[in-house]
Amino acid sequence: MTKLYYSPGACSLSPHIALREAGLPFELAMASTKTKKLADGSDFNAINPKSQVPVLEFDDGQRLTEGPVIVQWIADQVPAKGLAPAAGTMARYRLMEWLNFITSELHKGFSPLFNPAMPEEAKALARAKLGEKLAWVDQQLAGRDYLMGEGFTVADGYLFTVAGWGKYVGVDIAPLPNLSAYMARVAARPAVQEALKAEGLLK
Repeated sequence: MTKLYYSPGACSLSPHIALREAGLPFELAMASTKTKKLADGSDFNAINPKSQVPVLEFDDGQRLTEGPVIVQWIADQVPAKGLAPAAGTMARYRLMEWLNFITSELHKGFSPLFNPAMPEEAKALARAKLGEKLAWVDQQLAGRDYLMGEGFTVADGYLFTVAGWGKYVGVDIAPLPNLSAYMARVAARPAVQEALKAEGLLK
């Protein structure tokens, strides 16, 4: 059985959601992003020297890191679920386009806002830039239930995770009607509810 190393509410929520959407068996192992320790007190750096979640560990001991890669592996295990288009198709490259945008423009855009050493002036610039990027996403969601159209994909689990950080760092998506409706739509999915509850993010 695969093991997902995660930290509650971190970017590892994305593959956690993907695993539940896929219906794959897995176990969770919590890793603190602050102390770099696992629940048993052992060193998380021994699992991933990059000191970052997520990590997906396989039965043979191999480990896969980097969320956008992990979620594609998950999706490819159960192609009938439609969590990612078939490899080699233009639709698959569109999915990868979204995953790359989310990881480079949104995910990394939030990073300064979680850094207590970052000056407030820099954080204000980061919030403004994120606001522009999220406004563009809002436009792309016009007339769509999900990023790729009518069907939920692993890119949606990632966007939901990252855009959800806004409430913790003063990035308000309430003025963005398409994105706000989308966040509610994704949050209502049973697999997403299960993942949030498992991570202690829902009462």
